[in-house]
Amino acid sequence: MSVAGESGGRAQQMRAKVQEMKDAAERTSDPEERKRLMDKARRLQEQSEQESRMGNRGMDPME
Repeated sequence: MSVAGESGGRAQQMRAKVQEMKDAAERTSDPEERKRLMDKARRLQEQSEQESRMGNRGMDPME
């Protein structure tokens, strides 16, 4: 598998994990647990977006 395919797969896995955390946060009745899950989901989403931007750089042979 190419590096681009690997990073794309990783990004997809991270997005799925973010959605799982958000869903779990919506289901929990504990406000502290909900906040913890949402914060963790937000951090993971930011990391995913950053990795995606870093991965996209260098893929263009014209750069």
